[in-house]
Amino acid sequence: MAPARDVAVVSVAQTAQRRAAAGLSETEMIQPAIRAALDRIDASISDIGFTCSGSSDYLAGQAFSFVMTLDAVGAWPPISESHVEMDGAWALYEAWVKIQAGHADTALVFGYSKASPGDLPRVLTRQLDPYYYGPLWPDSVALAGLQARAMLDAGAITEEEMAAIAFRNRTAAADNPNAQLRGSASVEELLATPYVADPLRRHDCAPITDGGVAVILAADDHARRWSDRPAWIRGIDHRVDSHNLGARDLTRAPSIALAAEKAGATGTFDVAEVHAPFTHQERIVVDELGLAEGTTLNPSGGALAANPVMGAGLLRIAEVADRISAGTAGRGVAHATSGQLLQQNLVCVLEGE
Repeated sequence: MAPARDVAVVSVAQTAQRRAAAGLSETEMIQPAIRAALDRIDASISDIGFTCSGSSDYLAGQAFSFVMTLDAVGAWPPISESHVEMDGAWALYEAWVKIQAGHADTALVFGYSKASPGDLPRVLTRQLDPYYYGPLWPDSVALAGLQARAMLDAGAITEEEMAAIAFRNRTAAADNPNAQLRGSASVEELLATPYVADPLRRHDCAPITDGGVAVILAADDHARRWSDRPAWIRGIDHRVDSHNLGARDLTRAPSIALAAEKAGATGTFDVAEVHAPFTHQERIVVDELGLAEGTTLNPSGGALAANPVMGAGLLRIAEVADRISAGTAGRGVAHATSGQLLQQNLVCVLEGE
């Protein structure tokens, strides 16, 4: 969807992404990122017209858990607030629509998860069809293994290429101080490790991560007042593939291509951050986006270096926006996914002035 009103990302901040944020509640974990995002532009919560978050009650283990996390925003002044039971990228989409509709000029968006206390691959089975798939309890890694096997059998990727994707992402993460996994063994050493769900090895799977990210949006002159180089959202769209895994070709994700078309993700990009929790999924996303050679791909290390569920997609948008604001990129594209096997996908195009 192309914007009728100019809206930009003007500030981003994230927590340290770690295996376990021991001793911290979700509220205590995300609050420093929210505070840092506001401080970066010398703003207070009273300057924010709308607040929206993305999280999961299944990870928190209780209903309406996001209400408690609002303590991280502050008890005063009263706020206009919403929540999505999705990755924070979809919370950003809701905030963007709110601003497009003229109901707000500024917005605070955050996404987070504390996945360490539970069994994340089994928790994620709750995203499946509740009648035919859910009762079988196929965990997310086993399902991804089926998808990877389908790609290998179709000749769409090799295990060597999967290991090379892991190596590139985790090597790039060496320069990311917030990444959970930084640096990597060689491709040959990775291929010598055992399978966890044939044909997936541990390096093929995103780590379990506690963490989050906060983003501030602003429209028109509000953006220019808060940032010398806003990252303007030039297009954003999200689409969905079938919930029935047997009804679609798992080696493709046409909803990505459709979202990219509707968001205007054409031409060349300086940087792309794609949300691929498994190595073989990066190949699918890149192919569906039609990214040209020369695009810097996942300079942060992507989800393979840190994967805060319900925040990893929003983190991709934040990473692209941060590079545009820093002047190291002029045009970028960010991709977020939610659900099993790239079922739901969002594409966001960002540009500098």
